[in-house]
Amino acid sequence: MFLNSFKGSESTAAPAGKDGKLRFEPMQIQPICGYNMADYFAHWLELGRRDGAQLPKVFMVNWFRKNDHGRFLWPGFGENSRVLAWVFERCDEQGGAQATPIGLVPAEGALDTDGLEITPEDMAKLLDVDPEEWRAQLARIGDQYAIFGDALPNELARQLEALDQRLNGSG
Repeated sequence: MFLNSFKGSESTAAPAGKDGKLRFEPMQIQPICGYNMADYFAHWLELGRRDGAQLPKVFMVNWFRKNDHGRFLWPGFGENSRVLAWVFERCDEQGGAQATPIGLVPAEGALDTDGLEITPEDMAKLLDVDPEEWRAQLARIGDQYAIFGDALPNELARQLEALDQRLNGSG
């Protein structure tokens, strides 16, 4: 819930060949949500607190990470089944994973890359979680949360604080 509450996407209004501005799209539905997003967050958090709640496992990917030359690191949508295979392995508590400040990512060698033209360096960059990049976003996430005012669930504010601590090595 926390990571989805500030999910960002690149604006499509940018001129061709230039990166667009990052905009926050909580749960990727803010433009079409018919009510206050803070209430929406609270609803899902409340569902998770119900007795007997069986929460789904949530996985997030960024298929669009690029290298220093502007080329996509992941070879394309036709290869996404390789990541999905790892997801299913993780659901069965298998599949190698590495802990990061934002959660688990596939461990080195955990994704089947046989037959792909992807270098070990590109794989490392693809799976890298750069604490400095995330620290740079903390203020923007705080600004995004501020638009929800007092309606923002306390759990999300606490998670933001905990992320800050993990990124700064004190959590």
